[in-house]
Amino acid sequence: MKLSTRSRYGVRMMYELASSYGCGPVMLRHIAERQGISEKYLSKLIIPLKGARLVNSARGAHGGYMLARDPSRITLREIVEILEGDIAPVECVRNTSVCGRSKACPTRKLWCEFDRVISDYLEGITLQDLVKRNGSGCPGEYCI
Repeated sequence: MKLSTRSRYGVRMMYELASSYGCGPVMLRHIAERQGISEKYLSKLIIPLKGARLVNSARGAHGGYMLARDPSRITLREIVEILEGDIAPVECVRNTSVCGRSKACPTRKLWCEFDRVISDYLEGITLQDLVKRNGSGCPGEYCI
C-alpha cells in the first residue's frame, strides 16, 4: 500500500495548522514555504478538509486557515481517509460481493487483519501527537 502525495502533503499541512493552533489563521503561502509544497497544490487539498469540517477559513488581510477542532481530536486516519478515500488494501475487505471467492478465500482474513492494523495505527495518532513528537524543532525535519 502506498499513500499518494495528497495524504502525505495533507498531513504535513494539517501538522502546520496544529502547530499554530490557537494562534490565529495561517496562510497557505506560509505553509507552502515552510513545507516546500506548492501553494496551488495545497489550495486543492484544503477543499476536502474544509468540506469535512476539519478546517475553517478566515477572510481578510489577516485571514487564512485554522483547525476546526482541537488537534488532539483529529486523527491521521481521518485526514488520510478524507484525502485518499477508502484505504483498505483490497476491495473485498469492505465489500465481499466484489469477489465470489470472498467466503472461501485463503487470504481475505490476512487482508482484513492488515487493514485493521493500519487503520488502528492511524486512528491512534492525533495531530497533537504529531506536534509533540516533533517538539520545537523545525517542522520540515520530519517525514510523513
